[in-house]
Amino acid sequence: MQRREFIQMTAGALAAGALTGCLSHAARREVTPPSSARAPMDAAAFHAARRFAETRFGKIAYVEQGTAQSAALFLHGFPLNSFQWRGALDRLSPYRRCIAADFLGLGYTQVAAGQSVAPDAQVAMLVALLDQLSITTVDLVANDSGGAIAQLLLARHPQRVRTLLLTNCDVENDSPPPAVLPVIAQARAGRFADETFLPQLANKAFARSTQGIGGLCYTYPNHPTDEAIDCYFAPLVSSASRKALTNAYALGLEPNPLAGIESALKRCTVPTRIVWGTGDTIFSPASPDYLARTFAHSRGIRRVEGAKLFFPEEFPDLVAEEARQLWGLA
Repeated sequence: MQRREFIQMTAGALAAGALTGCLSHAARREVTPPSSARAPMDAAAFHAARRFAETRFGKIAYVEQGTAQSAALFLHGFPLNSFQWRGALDRLSPYRRCIAADFLGLGYTQVAAGQSVAPDAQVAMLVALLDQLSITTVDLVANDSGGAIAQLLLARHPQRVRTLLLTNCDVENDSPPPAVLPVIAQARAGRFADETFLPQLANKAFARSTQGIGGLCYTYPNHPTDEAIDCYFAPLVSSASRKALTNAYALGLEPNPLAGIESALKRCTVPTRIVWGTGDTIFSPASPDYLARTFAHSRGIRRVEGAKLFFPEEFPDLVAEEARQLWGLA
């Protein structure tokens, strides 16, 4: 089955495809947690740690760990939320004041009435959040559509970004990727939230199967966990207004939000590292090379064999290792 067909069925009936690839034993052995690492927060602890920042965009949900003077900002993928970064926050909080926020329209952020949830609005919201938290500059870590927003934030506010760590994500010539176009069409018809997330909430095994988000976006068949599925999907379908926002987020991925950004990225002086899962069926395998060529201060690419789109959730040790090296702490 072709990639586009698989996504189309995922957006509607969620039936297709086969789980491809797991990390090799060699790739697993290279992941070594730092001595300060501890078991990540479970969902109950994560919910308890959540804070809200009052902004003109709404009440922005975020989790903060660490008290270091320098801050790091973690940008999650679609349709996930800041829970995606729980393991990385645990491991990196000894080195940075770690902030993971929920985007407008996703997770537990409470969006102001009439507020856009398009990428431009997400960038403006993040700047407002950083200002409210008295944070001037950050180390950015991003995944999936969060990677597109990270690039926009860097291009428009380069003085706010100290380093950039990008995992599988949109790039200018692959945004939105062809595989996502059926999702956008489903959202335009007002059916994406209901038809995609309600069946997976009702049947967690189905969500982890080759017919759900697990087979599509996760490397291992035991991911995502039951609590992660609830944490990610329950808020997206909690009311008619939240379903509309979920659909609106998908609609914001088109037209290409990164159109024309390449020249700004080429002028960027921020040290940038790309970590890319080779088992990803959403984004082009050529994209990491495009990013490495585009960023003048690229620190190269680390390819993670067989890892799928949301591998940062499954391999927080690897994310922490790469972040510490990029930050000059390794």
